[in-house]
Amino acid sequence: MAEIAHGGTSAPSMRPPAVEIGVIGWVRKNLFGSLGSSLMTLLALYFLVTTIPPLLDWAIFKAIWSADTSAPCKADGAGACWAFIAEKHRLIFFGTYPYAEQWRPLLATALLLGMVIASCDRRFWNRWMLAWWVGGLAVCSTLMWGGVFGLTYVSNLDWGGLPLTIIMAVIGSVFAFPLGLVLALGRRSHMPIIRWLSVAYIELIRGVPLITILITASVIFPLFLPAGVNIDKLLRAQVALILFEAAYIAEIVRGGLQAVPRGQHEAADAIGLSFFQKQRKIILPQALTMVIPPLVGNFIGLFKSTTLVVVIGLFDFLNSAKAALTDLNWRGFSIELYLFTAAIYFLFCYSMSKYSQSLERDLNKGNRR
Repeated sequence: MAEIAHGGTSAPSMRPPAVEIGVIGWVRKNLFGSLGSSLMTLLALYFLVTTIPPLLDWAIFKAIWSADTSAPCKADGAGACWAFIAEKHRLIFFGTYPYAEQWRPLLATALLLGMVIASCDRRFWNRWMLAWWVGGLAVCSTLMWGGVFGLTYVSNLDWGGLPLTIIMAVIGSVFAFPLGLVLALGRRSHMPIIRWLSVAYIELIRGVPLITILITASVIFPLFLPAGVNIDKLLRAQVALILFEAAYIAEIVRGGLQAVPRGQHEAADAIGLSFFQKQRKIILPQALTMVIPPLVGNFIGLFKSTTLVVVIGLFDFLNSAKAALTDLNWRGFSIELYLFTAAIYFLFCYSMSKYSQSLERDLNKGNRR
């Protein structure tokens, strides 16, 4: 200030010390800011140094990537046997689907995933979405079952692997979501009968494990059918998943509905909107935006819960992978198998998680502070 008053020149700018800014500053603040932090950093470094090199050595540098038999994998000093995955990849991915026809579930899965990815783009959120979903599901069903257009018929008892997991998870989510919306609105209804029925359904379904519902749908439900009437096992399992998932979606959506300010309801009523107009244009868009994270978490849980269909004789991706271990010539490589399946599950679940974060950011732009 003295220099400015007497000489009219500004004081020279003072930069922070080099140890307080940049990479050095970040390391000092976050990794060595205190004695406890320094000890934890050193322990973490020791753990990484002692585990990562051997892990890379086993998984990459000494791994067996190609082999006709398991003999090279069992040799002294051999690393991970990824040749086992390469040898059994068709069984792991497609289960017992006929070998010569496995291009069909591959194409059906690619089409289904393409429809899901396209539906994630908000530019395709229009009235035509339902039409091309119906058409796409019809094409996928034709490819999987066959029996028409010169395609060999394949019973869904032979379906398995990743296509079965994706089909059950996608169809379960697509049909459970609107049912969950109806249940959430029904639970908040002013009509006692509708509210009581919605509450009874939600509490009953949420009060029993999924495996119980699957066994009921597969074993107990057919006992009540008239003689000569039979409902497909896969269809029963799919309906069980939908009914189970809808109950949890209903509670998630109900939480979002309760979070919408009362003034929004009053404003909609003041301008003369009907119940359905109010819900479609004002209430549900706000409620669903607030519950995107738990909704996606629920969909991720459904994707992983498809492994339980093994109790009714259906082999999803994980259980088809486990079936590969029954080959006596390739026994003893379960670690590689489970790491591979875990990576596939992580890829799908992480993609859903990242999309939910992106969608949440886009829809909450107006509410950021």
